[in-house]
Amino acid sequence: MRVEIWSDIACPWCYIGKARFEKGLAAFAHRDDVEVVHRSFELDPNRPKGDIGPVIPMLAAKYGRTLEEARAMEANVASNAHAEGLGYLADGRDHGNTFDIHRVLHLAKARGRQSELLDLAYRTNFAEERSVFDPAVLAEIAVAAGLDAEEVRTVIADENAYADAVRADEREAAELGANAVPFFVLDRKYGISGGQPAEVFAQALDQAWQERTPALRPLGDAAGDRAGGDGETCGPDGCEVPR
Repeated sequence: MRVEIWSDIACPWCYIGKARFEKGLAAFAHRDDVEVVHRSFELDPNRPKGDIGPVIPMLAAKYGRTLEEARAMEANVASNAHAEGLGYLADGRDHGNTFDIHRVLHLAKARGRQSELLDLAYRTNFAEERSVFDPAVLAEIAVAAGLDAEEVRTVIADENAYADAVRADEREAAELGANAVPFFVLDRKYGISGGQPAEVFAQALDQAWQERTPALRPLGDAAGDRAGGDGETCGPDGCEVPR
């Protein structure tokens, strides 16, 4: 069974959702038969490449909140990350265009190091005081993930390298009706939106394994079925904050 995960490195619920999914996968009896593929999704594709700034003022402007309210929003998300054992800086992080990161992630996929780079990119962006939007930092973590330094620098410098692969992922997301991330597709038959709890992912994996249907449909349509309901996501208008 194949699980495809559309996500963006700038999305905190993708970071949290990945950890929750992996816990759910660990509890799945057929986990060794599951192939996980990470797909590209840009939350802010029109943001200029060089426009990098602190995340708190960005959140305040996007939501029409004060800086104090934006900090409280981030602290709330941070508590969810910490509950999953993840590092998370509620302040002091940067925000920027993620296209180059996605391109290098596709290079990593071609070299069999995608999962390693994705973990490092999330950790750098959410838990460290380094900016993953800095090309030098991106190159550094790509090498740490096992990629060749010269090849990484070449891809970063060439804006066309793997650009088609990123755009193809984004077109597929649109065709599947995904307008927010994280978005999980199980065997191209079931869809789950948001950073659901680990037990929901385990239930969804089990259901997808047992029930094969020809068309993609959201899990959770049936009464009492928790899988596939509305989980926290990030979309073009921002990231949801749990109440």
